[in-house]
Amino acid sequence: MTTLADLTTLRVGGPIARHVTVTSADELVGAVSAADAAGTPLLVVGGGSNLLASDAPFEGTVIDVQPAGEVAAVVREASNGTAVVRVGAGTVWDEFVSWTLSHGLSGVEALSGIPGTVGASPVQNVGAYGHEVSETIESVAAYDRWNGLVVRLLPSDLGFAYRSSAIKRSIGEPGVGGRPWGPTGRWVVLSVDFRLVRSELSAPVMYSELARRLGVRVGERAEADLVRSTVLELRRGKGMVLDAGDHDTWSAGSFFTNPIMPADAAASLPANAPRFGAGEGMVKTSAAWLIDHAGCARGFHLPEAGDPPRASLSTKHVLALTNRGGATAADIEALARAVRQRVRSAYGITLVPEPVTVGIDW
Repeated sequence: MTTLADLTTLRVGGPIARHVTVTSADELVGAVSAADAAGTPLLVVGGGSNLLASDAPFEGTVIDVQPAGEVAAVVREASNGTAVVRVGAGTVWDEFVSWTLSHGLSGVEALSGIPGTVGASPVQNVGAYGHEVSETIESVAAYDRWNGLVVRLLPSDLGFAYRSSAIKRSIGEPGVGGRPWGPTGRWVVLSVDFRLVRSELSAPVMYSELARRLGVRVGERAEADLVRSTVLELRRGKGMVLDAGDHDTWSAGSFFTNPIMPADAAASLPANAPRFGAGEGMVKTSAAWLIDHAGCARGFHLPEAGDPPRASLSTKHVLALTNRGGATAADIEALARAVRQRVRSAYGITLVPEPVTVGIDW
């Protein structure tokens, strides 16, 4: 029997009542419609890289979205030097990033190495190294489970925010019959249209660490291929590029979002705590800094996780919770709760987990 541990990068999760694999938009719509008609819980999985599932059986349908064939297709060229590219939901995200550069297109190179599929990218509004995917999304084709229709969602419909979107926020909202949509939200992504630039140069480099490595100033552009290779190098150094032989990558990536708070609340943080302007009088600080300075260093684990531990913080980056081999979802959950409690006790800040959860309520 297939388990959610087989479908997630954390490699934890219980058995699945019904597992369906699809490769096309039509197959995806049909599978979602059938699950909704049956009235059972629905979970749509791409790469499983942003998912923490409990050890309990999932008494519903899991739809496993796989690549359809071609990576992407240019659907429209514009006179301003941009092109609109359409990508199926099951396409592996980093294969798409590589494809853009091989076709002379730039805009998503700073998001190189992010695990998962294109279909998940607008749900989470994935981001890294100073950029978010919402900067390049033109529209999203999605199946609306409420109306049973395929719709096209514009950025104004998608309500993008930091690591969030209207799609992600719908997960806990009431759906047909009053029961929550979750663990998959109201809209199921079928394909994404990106507006990219015809250029060998990258989008402006907005992250200071990356700019230093590239030898440019923040806000300047660099060769897009060089930005990609440098980002991949940085991510590998933090255990953030999937590698079956490296337990530091048996994770869900960055497990907690960076806290955003009013400026007066941020003033109570230690003087050396990172602070970044977040607009409208809000300040963003670093979840990794808070975790590290609350006594949870790289490799931190709970005594009950064993020796060597089944679960621990990454040995390369404190923001990743990792399966060291043989971990259960309960091990990962206990570690996450312990880290949150230490940060809360030290700084009065409650960290917010980034992954979608199945059978776990924070």
